[in-house]
Amino acid sequence: MSPTLFLVVFLLYILAMIGLSVWISRWQKSGEDFLLGNRSIPLLLVLGTTIATMVGTGSSIGAVGQGYAHGWRGAMFGVGGGLGMLLLGKLFANVRTHNFMTMSEEISFYYGANRWIKGLVAISMLLASIGWLGAHILGGSYYLEYVGKVDPVAAKAILAFGFGTYVVIGGYVAVVWTDTIQAIVLFVGFLLMTVFAVQQIGGPSKISSLNHSSFEFLQGPQLLPSISLAVAILIGVLGTPSYRQRIYSADSPATVKKSFYWSGMLYLVFCLLPALIGICVYQLNPNLENQDHAFLYMANELMPMAIGMIFLIAGLSATMSSASSDAIAAVAILFRDVYVMFTGKMPNRDRMVRSSRWGLIAIMVAAFAITLPAENIIRYIKDMISFIMSGLVVSTLMGKYWRRATWQGGIAAILGGGICTVVFKFNPGLDAFWGGPVILSVVCAGVAGVLVSVVTPASRVTDSEALRILATERRAMESHDEPIDEDLLS
Repeated sequence: MSPTLFLVVFLLYILAMIGLSVWISRWQKSGEDFLLGNRSIPLLLVLGTTIATMVGTGSSIGAVGQGYAHGWRGAMFGVGGGLGMLLLGKLFANVRTHNFMTMSEEISFYYGANRWIKGLVAISMLLASIGWLGAHILGGSYYLEYVGKVDPVAAKAILAFGFGTYVVIGGYVAVVWTDTIQAIVLFVGFLLMTVFAVQQIGGPSKISSLNHSSFEFLQGPQLLPSISLAVAILIGVLGTPSYRQRIYSADSPATVKKSFYWSGMLYLVFCLLPALIGICVYQLNPNLENQDHAFLYMANELMPMAIGMIFLIAGLSATMSSASSDAIAAVAILFRDVYVMFTGKMPNRDRMVRSSRWGLIAIMVAAFAITLPAENIIRYIKDMISFIMSGLVVSTLMGKYWRRATWQGGIAAILGGGICTVVFKFNPGLDAFWGGPVILSVVCAGVAGVLVSVVTPASRVTDSEALRILATERRAMESHDEPIDEDLLS
């Protein structure tokens, strides 16, 4: 495929998304409109944006690469994501009734609106969102680098600028509309690619005889690394701020449950496709230098140009839809939580849309910077989830479902997961045996959270009092620039 042709089509695609964002931006009246779509997103759009976010960089570049290197183990990415989405709908859809704006606000509610845990969670969630955004920039840059022959650093910068532009202009509503369109493109693209890949290796009857086509990944030394991959993605879904934005912005808890259940079940079926594509590519060319290029090799080298272009745009759609969701979640956390933590007041409503756009630009730059040393998508994702999210998910579950959990225990869980990950990474043998630190990080976080909660005094703040504190902060944002009452936060 001509690099110039691919870059031209990519530019036209980005321009179409920008044009849609410009049209949508005419209805942006307030910060809540920009960040949450006025909390009125209907079922179809919630379902579309959730599916598009799930089928992102890891599910395309990463999962196909895992299929290329390890066969059906590539499906474990989707197994973890699908189960995570079903659990998220079951355990957390009801939080829509509390009108939270960010995950930091939600977790602080479970601990009596305590400002210390809210501050730590806010910083952690901001880093997590930037980390996920970096993963999508890294994955998307492979397309421009491999197919467009663009310098790796320039490829990352171009991709970040491209999807960043339509998010900055249109805000959350632009994200859900572009996500829904991209979800259709990527599902059609992946289905067509799977059919073509199977035909290239001789038809469905040949699959069982291919290299990597057995289920050895569920046996012996491959079992723990395979489970670790699924657990890492499950934890990622439960702890990723962009999925919480779907809950907070939906028009009702029923919409959240339906969209999450449907997307979870679809993802469990979809998970087989990237693994199968990877298996077929390995049969056709077992000598790729980088397993993450398996998806791109199939689309660029083996398929007719017109069909290959559809697949490449489908893959880029997966990457950009997920990236845009994480970007908007990050800016919500930045202004709803981090800004308040350092200034003691909410942003001015009249300047909120403009401030959010500048915040998005800063977040894009930060995400671009952290991708510069990264090379492997799955390794990047697993390490980031283990370090930032394992403790956060444990802390969230403790606070919501264990009344004796204290804010000190919640902080201990967050720190315990991160410390375990750091220790783990200094022991290569342990890392290879477990296939990553996520399982032990979750265990360490749970032990630390429970022990500290038991030895510290239980909170006396009731749920209604915690909601009142958070509602006071929210009203400040909706009215005008004013300090937050420190007595309410103490």
